[in-house]
Amino acid sequence: MSEKQHESWGGAPFIEVEDRQLLQTLRWYDGFVVSLACPSFLLGAMGFTFASLGTWGTVVFWTISMLIGALMAFIYQEPAMMFPDKSGGIALYANEGWKRYTTLAGPIATFGYWFAWSAVLAINGFLIGNLVVAQWLPENTWEIGSAGAPGHITLAKIIGIICIAAIWLVNTRGMRIGVNLTYVTGALLMIPLAVVMFGGFATGNFHSSNLTWTVEGTDGWTLGLVWLYLMGWSSYGVETVAAFAPEYKQKHDTRKALLSASGFSLLIYFFVPLGVAGTLTDKEISDGATGAYIVTALQKIIGGGSGALSSIFLILLIAGLLLAMNTATMDGSRALYGISREGLTVKWLGVLNKHHVPERAMTVDSLFNILLLIIFDSNLIIFAASNLGYILCHVLALTAVLLLRKDRPNWPRPYKLNGFWLVMAALLAALNLVLIFFGIWYFDLTGYASGAMIFGISRELFLGPLVLLIGVAFYVYRRVGQDKKKFIWVDKSEQIPPVVEFHQS
Repeated sequence: MSEKQHESWGGAPFIEVEDRQLLQTLRWYDGFVVSLACPSFLLGAMGFTFASLGTWGTVVFWTISMLIGALMAFIYQEPAMMFPDKSGGIALYANEGWKRYTTLAGPIATFGYWFAWSAVLAINGFLIGNLVVAQWLPENTWEIGSAGAPGHITLAKIIGIICIAAIWLVNTRGMRIGVNLTYVTGALLMIPLAVVMFGGFATGNFHSSNLTWTVEGTDGWTLGLVWLYLMGWSSYGVETVAAFAPEYKQKHDTRKALLSASGFSLLIYFFVPLGVAGTLTDKEISDGATGAYIVTALQKIIGGGSGALSSIFLILLIAGLLLAMNTATMDGSRALYGISREGLTVKWLGVLNKHHVPERAMTVDSLFNILLLIIFDSNLIIFAASNLGYILCHVLALTAVLLLRKDRPNWPRPYKLNGFWLVMAALLAALNLVLIFFGIWYFDLTGYASGAMIFGISRELFLGPLVLLIGVAFYVYRRVGQDKKKFIWVDKSEQIPPVVEFHQS
């Protein structure tokens, strides 16, 4: 049974896209499972925070960051249900709210959003490579080039590139295949995560004496704000479930997925750092900051002599990291596809393949991340560089909620935030602007910068603004070069919510 409704009341059995369609195959629990990628983002970055913030500091700041992400996910319910036909998530909401004031907000938000999600492929691929080498090939020293220099290739990077290629192959075969893979890898990830979170308590390996508070004074809290900026790359990721709004079957699936994903992730982001902090010493964590600390924690909880068992748990963990790469491919490619359909970047990216997925965008994602692996030797540098556009995208999306209330008061809103949440949207937008300032200006306090500075800012961070400028250039080329239209700074054209259909059950 189907029912005619405004677009804001739900998706159609399909959304027309030239001669192919985005198929509605997802339920809210599919979106929730896709969001299980977020805990693996935590594993990729958490090892670096212990050395800077100490044990309790790591637990507290990761929990605060995830709380911010959960609050923002709650706010995104309103625009997600206003525009369920728009593939690409919060970046498209930012464009809708800001285009009456500047047309450049859309391409800046979307390319910033895409860069952050796309970089998951390089970061997790490299993390998987490091885990494999640490567990099974600890004596390996093979490399090409010099450490820290572009073009430095190691066995860990080769493994990462193979993982990127495999995820690309799976996702180009259709959405349902990618979601089914997500169910399998998501379930497998929960097993080693549960061991890390609670195994130390059960086996007596958790020691409260390992938990110390070292964030003190102005420098300590400044460093905490820098890390809150960097942590947003991971903890804000629960919003990904909104990127699939056109592919949910029912009108409230997007909202249910957002709420369930943010609530579950909040628990993970507290208990995983706590479990690691209580089980390992500072030295054990710092020695394995690039990912090997997870191997150490599993071996310590399970027992030093249980080599086969720890290998099994590590395989399960790697499956979870592949889940994150799978989610990133689905989300990042839809961001590129969505902005192309909106006229914000080149037409070539706005095409679906015969399996109804944006294969061209997926290919761009994969090649871009292979390049990142070849250029950079540190996961922290990669996500620090990609973080500017992502946090800025959240600022634009949060303020867009307020602008849409002002400019489109009568637009259908199946879920409407009350006044408290509008104030919260403004406060969170302001907070993220503050975090951007501290994260960029004081990045060197983390101790992971190369030391090379440009205008007082770490050299590594300039890749982020460069990607945003490329996004703007592609927008100008699309409008002037491909659409043959005059460039405009503002777009005040009116829109009417179209009539579409959605499934009932």
